[in-house]
Amino acid sequence: MRTTRSIELPAPVPQVWRILVDWERQADWMLDADRVEVVSSQREGVGVRLLVRTRLFGIPAFEESVEVTAWTPPRLLAIRHGAPVAGVGTWTLEAVAGGTRMTWSEDVALAVPAVGELAARCYAPVMGWLMTRALAGLRRYVIALGPMPP
Repeated sequence: MRTTRSIELPAPVPQVWRILVDWERQADWMLDADRVEVVSSQREGVGVRLLVRTRLFGIPAFEESVEVTAWTPPRLLAIRHGAPVAGVGTWTLEAVAGGTRMTWSEDVALAVPAVGELAARCYAPVMGWLMTRALAGLRRYVIALGPMPP
């Protein structure tokens, strides 16, 4: 199942990139993330491993291991999901008048034996809603931070 959402952010691409890879602060704008923790020795580049505690309906529900699989600063970041969600999430940034367009794509399947594809199709509208909500949170976060030094 592939779900894609985009938003325009009132900040330049390098600033948005710095916000996205400030791993522990992602829970400030990604409202379904309760906590993000770097568990690898490196903090940048392919191979960064994160442990993400995810909320469902506002309640901490499960922890997911993710790993950075693509890293092209300040334009592209891809993360491979672990169980219970399998697949890849990709963030791309492009300069637009007045700031940055961020596009977020998730190509995932739920780790549910035999019915994973059906479950993923049923979950797609929820995933889209969560992504839209997170991007709106990111926009508010970018605005609240204001201009950052280079």
